[in-house]
Amino acid sequence: MLTSLVLCIIVSSALLASAIRHVPAGQVYSLHRRGKPARLLQPGLHMVLPGLERVANRIQLGGQTLRFEEPLPDAHDVRGTVYWQVLEPERADVVFGQVDQLIRCGARDALRGAVEVDHVDRHDLGIRLKQTLNSALRERGMMVTRVELDAA
Repeated sequence: MLTSLVLCIIVSSALLASAIRHVPAGQVYSLHRRGKPARLLQPGLHMVLPGLERVANRIQLGGQTLRFEEPLPDAHDVRGTVYWQVLEPERADVVFGQVDQLIRCGARDALRGAVEVDHVDRHDLGIRLKQTLNSALRERGMMVTRVELDAA
């Protein structure tokens, strides 16, 4: 009788511990239920349904960086850093796992288009790249804040 009571207390405390999620400041967690987005957890303590809900994405609301290198035909390789951040976690949650790929593809397309223009300096190329990336990412709840291109 006593061992079953102890076992019941241990199981219930383990279940309770797995149901509590702490979201740090500056982050938002997206919960998915059966593979579909269910809700977002803002910073603080939250109760989740263990076994039914799982944390799919831990979205940082502060700035993030992505390094890229793009080989261009008839030109030097272009290297740089893209600084971006999430503005609307609800919209960004759907594509958050593919944001690196979105930025790299957008950079490749923008840089290939810029090669056709004669003598574009690094600053103008960075501005053009930022505008192109923002047009693709804004509708997804993200924004490129800065693009720094390395010297060739």
